Amino acid sequence: GPWKTREAVELATLQWVHWFNHVRLLTPIGGIPPAEAEANYWRQLADSNTLAEVST
Repeated sequence: GPWKTREAVELATLQWVHWFNHVRLLTPIGGIPPAEAEANYWRQLADSNTLAEVST
C-alpha cells in the first residue's frame, strides 16, 4: 500500500474524516457539509429552547 507507517495511515484517516465531515457537500441537506448541518441543528435547538424559556 501507499502507507509505510502506522502514523501515515493515521494521518490519512484523519484527513479523510475531516473531508467527509467538513468539506464534502450533501445535496439532500442543502448542499452544505455535515458538520455545518449539525451546527445549524444545535443552534436552532438552543434558539427554540431560549424562546420556550422566555414565553413561560
